[in-house]
Amino acid sequence: MQAHSTSPATPLLQVRDLQVRFGAKSVVRGVGFEIARGEKLALVGESGSGKTITALSLLRLAGDAAVEGQALFAGRDLLALSEREMRGVRGGDIAMVFQEPMTALNPLMTIGQQIAEILMLKKGLTGAECAQAAIELLAKTGIPEPARRAGSFPHQLSGGQRQRAMIAMALASEPQLLLADEPTTALDVTLRGQILDLLSDLQRQTGMAVLLITHDLLLVRRFADRVAVMEQGVLVEQGAVAEVFANPQHPYTRRLITSQPRRDVVEAAPPAGTPPVVQARQLRVAYPTPLPGVRGWFKKGEFVAVQGADLQLLPGQTLGVVGESGSGKSTLAQAILGLLPSQGDLQVNSQAWQQPATRNTPANQALRKRVQVVFQDPFSSLSPRLTVEEIVGEGLLVHEPGIHAAERRTRVEAALAEVGLTEAQFPGLLARYPHEFSGGQRQRLAVARALIVQPQVLVLDEPTSALDVTIQQQVLALLQRLQREKGLSYLLITHDVEVIRAMAHDVLVMKDGAIVECGTVDAVLNRPEHPYTQKLVAAATVPG
Repeated sequence: MQAHSTSPATPLLQVRDLQVRFGAKSVVRGVGFEIARGEKLALVGESGSGKTITALSLLRLAGDAAVEGQALFAGRDLLALSEREMRGVRGGDIAMVFQEPMTALNPLMTIGQQIAEILMLKKGLTGAECAQAAIELLAKTGIPEPARRAGSFPHQLSGGQRQRAMIAMALASEPQLLLADEPTTALDVTLRGQILDLLSDLQRQTGMAVLLITHDLLLVRRFADRVAVMEQGVLVEQGAVAEVFANPQHPYTRRLITSQPRRDVVEAAPPAGTPPVVQARQLRVAYPTPLPGVRGWFKKGEFVAVQGADLQLLPGQTLGVVGESGSGKSTLAQAILGLLPSQGDLQVNSQAWQQPATRNTPANQALRKRVQVVFQDPFSSLSPRLTVEEIVGEGLLVHEPGIHAAERRTRVEAALAEVGLTEAQFPGLLARYPHEFSGGQRQRLAVARALIVQPQVLVLDEPTSALDVTIQQQVLALLQRLQREKGLSYLLITHDVEVIRAMAHDVLVMKDGAIVECGTVDAVLNRPEHPYTQKLVAAATVPG
């Protein structure tokens, strides 16, 4: 495709007074913006702000929603076209990259077949031409061995490769406008940078315009030319990225920009000689794997997920563990929780797990009370069939079965109050179910469930990665307050360098199952020595 003029006098897309309703509920109200040819516009807002439904409405993919207004694309009103005409626009003139490629890709077709399907439908190419063009598109997105990967199914690719395959599918019809809906949310920080750089390169080569839908302000500053901010279905501010970030006019925009993780922890270290609450020396965790051929009948191979890990976590301190997906950080956490068998010396509260650690012996059960966990996604970690009282009180049934129901209810209410959930705010709180709460409120429920048995250590496995920036800040502030008040120790597992800066006292950096760098948060993040740590920190740095 030839590069297009970027003259603002002839915008590629003009959205005017867009209204979207589901029944009597209005979810988008009076939205209007323009995108010039070759321009990159970021549509920013928290979950529920209406940014995704705005993009879907442009392609008339908003289900049973009533859509009004105008969306002039190259002079044609998308909202007035017939369904037959829209089929020519979707995936042709306008393409879309979805947030989660694993659910957007067909698991029963190879990547090459899925790209070829678009080429055959939109370009009318022959089978052989489609196959060759699919390989060329994959090569353009930087996938290694594109000819081999074209024959792979989605589950055989990594997260970054799947997202690149989605981009190749979107580019197959040489669109004039690409709608990218949270294209990097599920990716590690370095992969996010790679995908953004890829989109920028492809945008420059083809001259297409890009509408980036995101809640990640770092991505906006790195990628977009202009930004439009949505709050509760209304566009509250828009302008050049540098201008909006330097001088935000709307209170909501200011709140988004200032909602970065803030450090508010007790900096003083425990007295010298204080025994650690968690200590590991030469910790090793391996998974059995099948061996090929006849050998596999008689013995198993192994995949070493954690090798030679040394660490210690002191009372009232936070040890951050940072690394990309597959680095071994979650496996390390599961070993410390006693959910995986391990080798080496591992002690919690000066006691070792009775091996295998997964056995529920009295000694292991006593240790489980001392170390609890808060998972990444509160919606999937809380049972949808249990009430709040049952979810939060479940630990007492296991670890203190002798207490009466009235006392258990009192302690459940106290634990909920500690995390900011009370009957006054939520009438009928104890009888409610998880789906009746927001993401941040569900994460508070998960924290209350962990706290009720009065642990010494909380393992926080990506506790804020599924949350919007303002909610993330609230949950981190809650965790910091609880640590100050209760002297809790946190093992914080994350790939978010800014969360590590806000929460951690010491940091471990993991790569391929090994700890490549460790030290204080100041030393590791401000003066990284290992090339991998330097790459992580650089990928998380906001441009000046």
